[in-house]
Amino acid sequence: MTIKIYLSKSISILSLILLSNYCFSKNKIDTPSIILQTYSDSTKTREKIDPNFHIYICFGQSNMEGSAAIEPQDTITNTRFQMLQSLDCENLNRKKGNWYAATAPLTQCYTGLSPADYFGKNMIQNLPDSITIAVINVAVGGSDIRLFNKKKYQKFTDTYPEDWFKNKIKDYGGNPYQHLIDLAKKGQKKGIIKGILLHQGETNNGDTKWPKYVKKIYRNMLKDLSLKANQVPLLAGEVVHKEQNGLLSEMNTIIQTLPKSIPTAHVISSKGCSAKSDRTHFDSEGVRELGKRYALKMLSLNYNKVLIQN
Repeated sequence: MTIKIYLSKSISILSLILLSNYCFSKNKIDTPSIILQTYSDSTKTREKIDPNFHIYICFGQSNMEGSAAIEPQDTITNTRFQMLQSLDCENLNRKKGNWYAATAPLTQCYTGLSPADYFGKNMIQNLPDSITIAVINVAVGGSDIRLFNKKKYQKFTDTYPEDWFKNKIKDYGGNPYQHLIDLAKKGQKKGIIKGILLHQGETNNGDTKWPKYVKKIYRNMLKDLSLKANQVPLLAGEVVHKEQNGLLSEMNTIIQTLPKSIPTAHVISSKGCSAKSDRTHFDSEGVRELGKRYALKMLSLNYNKVLIQN
């Protein structure tokens, strides 16, 4: 005979002893075995991972961070496009680590429009209603790509000595890479990471080792988040194109070589994406177009949807 006893926190040890003495009395011919099982009194249930909640990690420098003006059309939200808030922002009434319907700014409290905005908007426009798209965006204007190298980042926290740069690093706990990974791990409790979006290169203009730096960061992200490269493509956007009189457009020749170092990487063209007068940052229209191009590529890679670009 087997007796199962379910123990909650409300059952005392004394009760267990008395029950055991009764069960093992010498007068009992059929000595029972006792299986102890516990259960929690808590009514809280663990949130299940939603396979239709698709998360995309975004990182880079100022263009990914959001440097374009946020216009009225950019503030329209949809609950199928979500963001994981990266910082506490009283001005936006948002708390770090909470999910919100995505609306610019997606990174820091006072940044602007990012390609990640229109990546998400275009994704949900072309996917079934059952799928939610979410972004986690941690980017630092002015940063060297190696700021996201988990072992060497401290050498690149003072690329610019001004307070505006130092404060950005400080807001991310001094380590933007780890800040991003921590948020991504939180995201993995809710959904599935499906890809990584990168826009960076202006600060590393002319550095032919840039693809090598990116490869190291990408590999670290995959390892730290237990992801597989063939399931998580990396999309890297070009800087302002030479046809838009880009000040640093020669960097695009280096960015274009990234797939040679990373087979699962794909380059997003910036040709035709309009820019600001500084010839380094995209304007609002250019950001919208660039974000759309990220989406079109990801739709073809992850969802077998090949759409003709207008």
